[in-house]
Amino acid sequence: MDYNNKKFRPIKNSANGETTEDTVFHYKQNGTILTSEYHGAKILKGHLIGLVGKDGTIEMRYHQVNKKGELMTGICFSKPEITTNGKIRLHESWEWTSGDMSKGKSILEEL
Repeated sequence: MDYNNKKFRPIKNSANGETTEDTVFHYKQNGTILTSEYHGAKILKGHLIGLVGKDGTIEMRYHQVNKKGELMTGICFSKPEITTNGKIRLHESWEWTSGDMSKGKSILEEL
């Protein structure tokens, strides 16, 4: 799975998450290493780094500064699905490693 130069937007997220459909992720991939910068909604600036598996799954870590001025960090595992129109949909399970340490689920779709 090649995520390089693809953009994603959340279409669903748990209530304890900070991303919304206004958040845009711009993925870059070099080999198995995935990075992204993102912003929007409650997030002023965020970055993620991850590893892409042979099956397209992603294990990542993220950090972001929200509009409250808080530095938030977390872990996320994404499983890809190819939609009928050929776009990538990512089913994510994530967990805060800061703040309340809660867990959530989200779905991102390729723009």
